Amino acid sequence: MKVFLVDDHAILLDGIKSLLSKEASLEVCGEAHSAEDALDFLKKNAVDLLITDFNLPNMDGLSLVRLVKKISPDTKILMLSMHDETHLVKEILKEGVSGYVLKNDSHRELLQAIETIKNGKIYLSNDINRIIINSLQFPDEERLLTDREREILKLIAKEFSNKDIAEQLFISERTVETHRKNIFRKTKTNTLVGLIKFAYANNLI
Repeated sequence: MKVFLVDDHAILLDGIKSLLSKEASLEVCGEAHSAEDALDFLKKNAVDLLITDFNLPNMDGLSLVRLVKKISPDTKILMLSMHDETHLVKEILKEGVSGYVLKNDSHRELLQAIETIKNGKIYLSNDINRIIINSLQFPDEERLLTDREREILKLIAKEFSNKDIAEQLFISERTVETHRKNIFRKTKTNTLVGLIKFAYANNLI
């Protein structure tokens, strides 16, 4: 099984490559640090399984999944991410990925996911299953924005820069940028003015 890896963290990629190299049935045929580089590779090479993070520079993992489905429909996709927000998980699963595993899951679970996908089935880690079941049992708890996203939205409305928000909340600028992208995607807005109007109309701030 030819596996292609996408993540902008070199250390994580090295760890996954090392893990998969011990499996005789798996061949890591390439890697990329961005969605754009991954797409360039997939246009020219056949890949059985794409393992990608959601957090990527420029184009995110969800956009990558959608494009891979168009240019290489036979390629299976496994999302390996730290993101466990209900809205995002559901949105990614709707795109027809073959698996979703969290980065804090064990190496054994990652191998189990790959084996399951290889056998033509879908694999969701225990935590992802719990998130989906919880959203079915308690639909009222599923809100458009998480508490952190609401917090960041309020600071965006005050015209704070990403750097200002990062300093205020003691998080990295990159994390702020990811939250900002998620907020615009979830609210289906693409301008600051549109976002603020939506936020006030829906009592988000």
